[in-house]
Amino acid sequence: MAQHQLIVTILGTDRSGILSELASMVSDAQCNILDSRQAIYGKEFSLTMILEGSHQAITRAECLIPPLCQRLDLLSMMKRTSHHAKQNLAHLFDVEFSGDDTAGLIEAVTGFFAERSASISAFRQRTFTDSTSGKHTMRCKFVVNIPSAENYADIETSLMALFDELNVTGKVVDKYKRDEQDDSANW
Repeated sequence: MAQHQLIVTILGTDRSGILSELASMVSDAQCNILDSRQAIYGKEFSLTMILEGSHQAITRAECLIPPLCQRLDLLSMMKRTSHHAKQNLAHLFDVEFSGDDTAGLIEAVTGFFAERSASISAFRQRTFTDSTSGKHTMRCKFVVNIPSAENYADIETSLMALFDELNVTGKVVDKYKRDEQDDSANW
């Protein structure tokens, strides 16, 4: 029997018991959770999960999720999909850069990764006014998964050349070889 898949995104105020109720509903629908990601933003949370099951099970989940979310005061969005494969995190890197906040800067860096079929799994950006120069400055951090077919050293060299061209400073750090003293996540 062919398995069907459903991407479910849920947003709402974080409180205890939500995940338990969602997991119970998924089980009642006779679906499996293939993968999920949760993030907390202040008092709000987002959850994205991929469910798998028979056509009837996915249809059941599509019918059970909206009333559960309404009862829990959550927003939900669903889309059928297929061929999900769990993300390979073997080539995960932190990429950081900072410089003057200029138009097209983020587009150039994200385009660099898109051309190499790399996925950006996390992204932070902060803009501020430099206290000494008065210029608008930007600092960005990405978590990037680079396909195994790509050569890390070549990507790092090309990315540093792009940073020079864009007149920003940056670095690339292998998340599995990270410097223990690095506190870059605390900005």
